[in-house]
Amino acid sequence: MTLLATHTPPSISLARSQTLADVLRRTAQRLPHKTAVVCGEVQWTYAQFDALVSRLALGLMAMGIQSGDHVAMLARNSHGFAAMRFALARMGAVLVPINFMLKADEVAYILRHAQARVLVTDSELTPLAKAAAVLDTQVAEFIWIPSEDPSEPSEGMHHFDKLCAQDGVLPTPTFTSSDVVQIVYTSGTESSPKGAMLTHDAVLWQYVSCVINADIHVDDLALHSLPLYHCAQLDVFFGPAVYVGSTNIITAKPTPENLLPLIERFGVSSFFAPPTVWIAMLRSPLMNADKLSSLAKGYYGASIMPVEVLRELAARLPKVRLWNLYGQTEIAPLATLLGPEDQLRKPGSCGRAVIHVETRVVDEHMNDVKAGGEVGEIVHRSPHLMLGYFNDEERTHAAFESGWFHSGDLATIDEEGFITVVDRKKDMIKTGGENVASREVEEMIYRLSAVSEVAVIGLPDPKWVEAVTAVIVLKLGHSLTEAQVLSHCQQHMAGFKCPKRVVFTEGLPKNPSGKVLKRDLRLRYA
Repeated sequence: MTLLATHTPPSISLARSQTLADVLRRTAQRLPHKTAVVCGEVQWTYAQFDALVSRLALGLMAMGIQSGDHVAMLARNSHGFAAMRFALARMGAVLVPINFMLKADEVAYILRHAQARVLVTDSELTPLAKAAAVLDTQVAEFIWIPSEDPSEPSEGMHHFDKLCAQDGVLPTPTFTSSDVVQIVYTSGTESSPKGAMLTHDAVLWQYVSCVINADIHVDDLALHSLPLYHCAQLDVFFGPAVYVGSTNIITAKPTPENLLPLIERFGVSSFFAPPTVWIAMLRSPLMNADKLSSLAKGYYGASIMPVEVLRELAARLPKVRLWNLYGQTEIAPLATLLGPEDQLRKPGSCGRAVIHVETRVVDEHMNDVKAGGEVGEIVHRSPHLMLGYFNDEERTHAAFESGWFHSGDLATIDEEGFITVVDRKKDMIKTGGENVASREVEEMIYRLSAVSEVAVIGLPDPKWVEAVTAVIVLKLGHSLTEAQVLSHCQQHMAGFKCPKRVVFTEGLPKNPSGKVLKRDLRLRYA
């Protein structure tokens, strides 16, 4: 009988290495001359991409960044973003991507909580980066990265090109697949953002689920236009595309005027966008199905695609197969998927669990709900899942109660196992592909002295799919206008969080215990 050693020798661990750093290198070895990245006027083969990432990793180490350090990135989509993402992984640092739509104080909260000492940014977002960094954060150094369009480097920052000029050999990695590769902040359903800690393993298991269930293929020519700070574009599409060796077009402009010509020019075959972008493309005067003949795979997520829009897409782009993808940041993020064969058969459903996820819909006692209409909470088990929330044991414990990850989404499940999200347990609103916590908006509106009560809900909208709507009860003898509410929110919050509509009412519907019945409000004002 052979006894296994209690500790694996370093040489064996190195030979068995499987981290995000290995993914790009192995693809470059298989497909060195294939085009990997196209962004603006920049074009890299996989061999060039891989070599540049190694030089950039050396440059980061020469700056003093060490394995395990948290490096924040506040930037729009670019080849610079793509290179930095893999360079940080290659030298063992932890990426903290930040939503560039946030205000300075919101960015500063993430920088403080993540304990980031280095902030990566581009020319356009430099003012926001610097304004946030001075708000009691630990940020001591900045790195400038290039953008899709030509831009001038910002003063007082480490220059991307100079960092990529570093020569040498990377030291033997000291990190493993079980180490954290990124901390992705999500406001989720509460007012303060939470940092989901995702390991190399979690991200890579999720890549494999994407490749298998979403049909990510080496022959794809993929267009990446939704923000790479968001885990959907970064880890459901860009990462898996690099994993298999697809060609990737990167742009920071998710508008029909930019997207439709790019699809035609490059012969794009694979494209992901939330329903809002698909709808905008359908309504654009540039929309011409004959010029989009290369497009074979269409993906959507973040919100349910209206059935009428699904039918219109099927009629106008009959060669395009559609997938609906659902999940949470905490599961890296793909959890369930509705494939092309079920789009019109199961409209509104987010499908069934992907290959490396086990999903249930349960009641408050963790019993499976009855199929066919009973509502319960979606819970998951998967190697995709995060380790927990950074520096937040209480919310981590609550999220993993009973040994399952609790999504906070309420749903039904049918006899075939197809899940349909019907509500958010904590009233999260998904607007234009972004998550908005109703409580955060409510707390901001409560700062107005004339407000007695407020409930923030999401209402159906042809552009945003869900529009953030504030229903307000005024204090007796006080006055307030919609314009004043909007102006107040716009001064202090990211634009996507601000109400698109304000309704004034005499009272809010409540149950006997005093809880506001937001479902009643949605029905009343829809």
